[in-house]
Amino acid sequence: MRLPDMDKKLVLPGGEVFYGCGFGADKDVINELVFNTSMVGYQEIFSDPSYTDQTVVMTYPLIGNYGVADEDYETKIPSVGAFAVREYNDLPSNFRYTKTLGEVMEEYDIPGIAGVDTRRLTRYIRDHGSTPALLTGAERPLSSCMEELAAFTPPHDAVKRVSCKKRWYARTSNHRYNVVAIDCGIKLNIVRSLTARGCNVTVVPYDTPAGEVLRMQPDGVFFSNGPGDPEDVPEAVALIRKLRGRFPIFGICLGHQLIALSYGAKTYKLKFGHRGGNHPVLAVDTGKIEITSQNHSYAVAKESLAGTPLTVTHINLLDGTVEGLKNDADRVFSVQYHPESAPGPQDSGYLFDRFLDMMGKGGR
Repeated sequence: MRLPDMDKKLVLPGGEVFYGCGFGADKDVINELVFNTSMVGYQEIFSDPSYTDQTVVMTYPLIGNYGVADEDYETKIPSVGAFAVREYNDLPSNFRYTKTLGEVMEEYDIPGIAGVDTRRLTRYIRDHGSTPALLTGAERPLSSCMEELAAFTPPHDAVKRVSCKKRWYARTSNHRYNVVAIDCGIKLNIVRSLTARGCNVTVVPYDTPAGEVLRMQPDGVFFSNGPGDPEDVPEAVALIRKLRGRFPIFGICLGHQLIALSYGAKTYKLKFGHRGGNHPVLAVDTGKIEITSQNHSYAVAKESLAGTPLTVTHINLLDGTVEGLKNDADRVFSVQYHPESAPGPQDSGYLFDRFLDMMGKGGR
């Protein structure tokens, strides 16, 4: 049902319509519709490059109530497609906030819609899978909306758009190791997690040639998270093949999928992905269960690992998907989830320490 003050609507390919009130930028967009179950952290979600080209449905009902703080961004230029929320609060009470969420979304040309039935939207996504959705004005004819949705072609250059164009540096005093981070859409808290452990980090574009990385003589190489289909980033897959065995390599999220592809494994798209801070993951070697934060549409196909030198180290207890891989001979390991998001809050911090331990051993 549309109320008089509802000026926006979400239109789905099946003709379903969700009315609401616009906030942020005033524009029409078509994005992949996904949901996130996190109860806090909307700023980190909003500024995570992995949400490029996606309209994020927040299942927690109240969004915007603590505003946006300058220190909490995950990227310098947010690129999320849009936000869909139940209740938007434009009067934050947090003493740290510098702008409202709506102001920042308007600044970066990101639209939002509030007042929609997010429970119904989430059930739709769970039943039908992630789907394109058009965010547009409430008065626009449905026939016009359906025509635009039918003509929509998903982009395949998301990593190219969010990766840095030139290298940049994150330094710390009395550093122990030098890390080259391959930026496929890197979250800033990953960089903070490395510098906090005594690493100087050089962040480079996703398509940096292997020779350039070799000339930097790093102690280790990190492959970051990022948006989209891992098969859309063959440059990074080729880079891993050229670097593995030369340095310790650690990958998170998209980086995990790229490592799997570099060894000949396959990836596939999940029905509605994993997004939120409450996914239990089993660490196979210790038997411990970690509460993890996740954000991905694709996963590594378990059956495709047969014949590769990769070993499964972590398993998602909700659906059995692959959450971690390693190859001890090449000093390569990866996880699908985000240890830097501190969902446990410290369940997965040991992964960064493991990377440092590998760099500290040097050689093989």
